[in-house]
Amino acid sequence: MRPLHIALAVLIAAVWGVNFVVIEVGLGHFPPLLFSALRFLAAALPAVFLVGRPAVAWKWIIGVGLALGVGKFGLLFIGMDQGMPAGLSSLVLQAQAVFTALFAALALSERPGRVRVVGMTIALAGIGVAAVDEGADGPMLAFVLVVAAAACWGVSNVLTRRAAPPDALGFMVWVSTVPVLPLLALSLLFEGWDRDMAALAALDWTGVAIILFIAWVSTVFGFGAWGHLLRHHPASSVAPFTLLVPVFGMSSAALFLGEPISPLRWCAAALLVGGVALTSLPGGRRGPTSLQPPPVIPPLDRHPARPASADIADAPHRAPPRRA
Repeated sequence: MRPLHIALAVLIAAVWGVNFVVIEVGLGHFPPLLFSALRFLAAALPAVFLVGRPAVAWKWIIGVGLALGVGKFGLLFIGMDQGMPAGLSSLVLQAQAVFTALFAALALSERPGRVRVVGMTIALAGIGVAAVDEGADGPMLAFVLVVAAAACWGVSNVLTRRAAPPDALGFMVWVSTVPVLPLLALSLLFEGWDRDMAALAALDWTGVAIILFIAWVSTVFGFGAWGHLLRHHPASSVAPFTLLVPVFGMSSAALFLGEPISPLRWCAAALLVGGVALTSLPGGRRGPTSLQPPPVIPPLDRHPARPASADIADAPHRAPPRRA
């Protein structure tokens, strides 16, 4: 990866790390499914009227929208709301790198090289150390929901690679339109009209700022820029940068929420950074490139056809699960 692209990947990881703190605060204002719906509504409007529909088939827009918006973020927000600590969530969610590599190997014939496999193993060891330090004494269902969110993220990564949108920002804007209605419907079904209306009636400037940050900075900028990286680099090069998200998440949680960082957590951070450094080294074996984007996609002659697939994240122990 070029230095500029490495810097962009680190910046995105920083935004997504801080985003966990914002989500922690936001879940005190909104029920989780409504919160996620409002986030994507703000990301889609009014931008969807300002950018043209990306030159990809509708199936990719809908598929990524459901996997990313309803699957990943819906499950993540519910898991955190049900008692999964935000710091631990930021760690467990990075299992998406493993899911992405697995799904890319199955669907796109992408094979990471030996050095990158070692790097991912070291980084995942860092996640394990941090998870031990954080403790896994929260509700098991909440933990499983966040793992499921990581798997959905991996699916959206592979679908994004398969779609190969020429305009990553426009693609993200249109993808954001997909989960709004399903999430609103699920919120009415499981969270209830009364709880949703109470949250909207109590909306203040803090709540508005939270939604706008998550929608415009984390979603539109973060995923739009991430999609740009996905078009130019293999999954095994791009996906591991999300392992930096817990580093920024823990740091911002310590700064803004007073979460302590223990020696074990510093050790975990060192393993994560070292693993990401190894995975960014050249020399990974490329998979076959015979799988081309659908015919509707213009040929990407300006860039050599290189496999690419990965995606994007959203800080102390949480309070007990909230109830309506």
